Amino acid sequence: MPVFMIERRYADVLEVTAEVADGVNAINDDEGVQWLYSFLSADKRKTYCLYEAPSADAIRRAAARAGLPADVVVEVSATVRPDGSLHPV
Repeated sequence: MPVFMIERRYADVLEVTAEVADGVNAINDDEGVQWLYSFLSADKRKTYCLYEAPSADAIRRAAARAGLPADVVVEVSATVRPDGSLHPV
């Protein structure tokens, strides 16, 4: 399954609860999308999320249904390690 990095920009400070995450995960399941994890910026107004999904459109549909921004959606194919080696995701 393809892997995508999603940048989300929020107008307000992001507050995440288990209830919110459960709702997002239920919508993602409907769209065939799997949330792997997210990085939260120091000011809590931006996240960088890693997802598995059949397509970028599936991510955008899930985000719209959940009321989440999906400002940038990029398919990624590999990671680069500090030693310069490439590893498929």
